[in-house]
Amino acid sequence: MDNEKNIVKPTLFVLAAGMGSRYGGLKQLDGLGPHGETIMDYSIYDAIRAGFGKVVFVIRKDFEEDFRNKILSKYEGHIPVEIVFQSVDKLPGGFECPPERTKPWGPAHAVLMAKDTIDTPFAVINADDFYGKNSFEVIAKELMRPRDKAGDYAMVGFRVGNTMTENGSVSRGVCENNDGMLTSVVERKAIAYNQDHDIVFVDEKGEEQKLNPATPVSMNMWGFTPDYFDFAEREFIKFLKRDLNTPKAEQVIPDVADALIKSGEASIKVLDTDSKWFGVTYSEDRPGVMEKFAELHESGEYPENLFILADGE
Repeated sequence: MDNEKNIVKPTLFVLAAGMGSRYGGLKQLDGLGPHGETIMDYSIYDAIRAGFGKVVFVIRKDFEEDFRNKILSKYEGHIPVEIVFQSVDKLPGGFECPPERTKPWGPAHAVLMAKDTIDTPFAVINADDFYGKNSFEVIAKELMRPRDKAGDYAMVGFRVGNTMTENGSVSRGVCENNDGMLTSVVERKAIAYNQDHDIVFVDEKGEEQKLNPATPVSMNMWGFTPDYFDFAEREFIKFLKRDLNTPKAEQVIPDVADALIKSGEASIKVLDTDSKWFGVTYSEDRPGVMEKFAELHESGEYPENLFILADGE
């Protein structure tokens, strides 16, 4: 019992600042479940079941009111929630945002917005991705184990074949690991099916490369401890020194992870899951996602009303 009392419940950090330009609208507020549930609602429900103790959202200030009214109100009484804001002008000391910059600095910058808010081990997820119950169970278990060193992190690895859409291309962090420890993660853009239904991407040389459907990829489901923030800020400063005046440059979390692995400052365990990702990358994805949620409710994976929880859940 004493050990249970000493376990610190992890925090869930939800990346919800994007507008979803390819989809056309605020994906984060789109009701896709049978009763208008958002994809985030399922993530929060699964996180509560898995043992998370708090949720922190990073959003843009300009849709705070909608977000509070439509999203946060339903979680009251179920789990504590906080909001932090991402803006292009929130930069480390010594840097000023170029006047013409409108594009956010990327997910790695978004995570830094929680530096003064999160003081427990935490998982990072995208607001508009469905990860599945098992994913939250494995990351929560990992984050609740004792640690005695900095840089002891984790990620949930999904098989790329379980993360595709038939309606266009996707970006994924393609991973290599050795005995379950991440050795490399490279962000690959425009991963798609070709005419033979092989999974392919175009490499730095402009050549098409195939990916085995079982290749592990990052779906931006990471597990960190608070020491990550100092590492990440340092790497973001390096990024700014290089790309401050590049209008569309952004830093993604795999960039930071890869740098810390190469420097030897972090070890990142690849957590196995058989969960199948799905999400609304394109508007054409929406009907299929709605059908999948309906099936999950019908099978009993989720109750009719997500946030009418029994005591103790």
